Amino acid sequence: MDVRLDESVKACMNTLLNKTGRLDVLVNNAGYALRGALEETTLQEAKAQFETNLFGVVRMTKGVLPIMRRQGSGQIINVSSAVGLTPLPFVGFYSASKFAVEGYTEALRHEVKPFNILVSLVEPGSVKTQFWQNQQDASERISDYDSWRRRLTEVRQQLMEKVLEPTSVAEVILRIIESKSPRLRYAVGSDAARIVRMRRLLPEAMFEKGMRRTLGLDIKR
Repeated sequence: MDVRLDESVKACMNTLLNKTGRLDVLVNNAGYALRGALEETTLQEAKAQFETNLFGVVRMTKGVLPIMRRQGSGQIINVSSAVGLTPLPFVGFYSASKFAVEGYTEALRHEVKPFNILVSLVEPGSVKTQFWQNQQDASERISDYDSWRRRLTEVRQQLMEKVLEPTSVAEVILRIIESKSPRLRYAVGSDAARIVRMRRLLPEAMFEKGMRRTLGLDIKR
């Protein structure tokens, strides 16, 4: 199924309903990362990022909601990211797409609660999958950004030594499905939980300074 195409999503829904007669849980997990400074990214590339990461979620959700409303029950779990609350440079449009998923999901949770449809967000840190290997690069590379790009790449490679196993995320999703009253947000991994907590508690200037120091963004060219 291609979450970017209405006809593909509709065909999937019809196939499932013909086999099962109902649909209880949707987990929106499709997505990819677009790497590059915001200035380096074409509008077409940015739109493509949102078409998958945000509008893919919207398209799938619109596909299942009529079914779940008729059933009087259902559950939607949207896989966001820690960068959906704390953005990273050089993946700005990926972060922006996850910010959008966060806002969309919170509004959806309010709207469908009267129909007994549960909605939650999963916010993992880095996970040991092919996600970063499959990222796409912005096409209009600007050499002025290279010093900070290299430094951030070095920091990310160090952080990748502590990545989550995919089972950690899967277990959280299963726990949400089994919960009678799931929360809105579930940060997965100690790093993700700590960053989200610091973002909420620290003064903005202090948090920003700490992030720049951690990511090595204040080095001289």
